[in-house]
Amino acid sequence: MPKSRTKTRKAIPSFRSEEAEREFWATADSTDYFDWSTARRAVFPNLKPSTATISLRLPQGMLDELKVLANQRDVPYQSLLKVFLAERISVERRPARRKLRRASA
Repeated sequence: MPKSRTKTRKAIPSFRSEEAEREFWATADSTDYFDWSTARRAVFPNLKPSTATISLRLPQGMLDELKVLANQRDVPYQSLLKVFLAERISVERRPARRKLRRASA
């Protein structure tokens, strides 16, 4: 007779704190507690990335120009600044990728 593939799962213990739960899951084998073959991918569409507050000193003229550009686009100037920074970071990171491709060619 073939052996059954059904595994008896252990009950998840109660934890007195999140720290205790973290310690438990750091060493426990989750397959003893969950059947991952039936797991489904979770989607959290409303999560917003975490942000950090910073203090940034800009020349007054630069700030004024940023506010004019933001006003023309009808967006807050801080949002426009984030877009500009994200675009520039993307541009700055591209050459590193190109150099890697050229070296491997």
